[in-house]
Amino acid sequence: MDTVGSPEKRRGTVQQDETIAAYNAQADAYVELTQSDKFDDPALVALISRLPMGALVLDLGCGPGTASAELRKNGFRVDPVDASVAMVKLANETFAVGARLATFNEIDAQDEYHAIWANFSLLHAPKAKFSDYLKRLHVALKSEGLLHLGMKLGDGEQRDKLGRHYAYYHEEELKQFLSQLGFDTIETRTGEAMGMAGNIERWITILARK
Repeated sequence: MDTVGSPEKRRGTVQQDETIAAYNAQADAYVELTQSDKFDDPALVALISRLPMGALVLDLGCGPGTASAELRKNGFRVDPVDASVAMVKLANETFAVGARLATFNEIDAQDEYHAIWANFSLLHAPKAKFSDYLKRLHVALKSEGLLHLGMKLGDGEQRDKLGRHYAYYHEEELKQFLSQLGFDTIETRTGEAMGMAGNIERWITILARK
């Protein structure tokens, strides 16, 4: 993680460190909130339907590993990463998916992945770093690779009552970011849901192609 440099970089490090600590402390509660007898995320189904058999997928911010397990069950290779030690441990103990510890700025692959599943993970990135992280994902994807991006809708940045940092965007703002970095939007989904902090918030998922 960024530990030296400008004040902006140092603030970004503090934000991410506190967010990671919150997930380490609340890992079991997160599992209870997200667990389901049947994993039926339509956004993941949409991604799966467009992937060639045996595709390699980066699960960026894999959490307890549910999406990685579903991808593997459908015949894909997965590379699950998370910045939370507790989440990596949960993913491996529950699903044995080979999850590893990594932060956003440690994604340095080139032309490696057929798809990236960034499902409500990059919303924790400071706005000042968001474009840089998207660039890293663009480089990491193969030509015509797919990016699933899940974010929260709204304005500005703030920390929730659990200490997690959130950055909010509008739909057109996100699409503009993606377009400027060389992505074409394929489809979007929007809705609202109750989060771990107890608030109902609006969300968006975007499926884009490099």
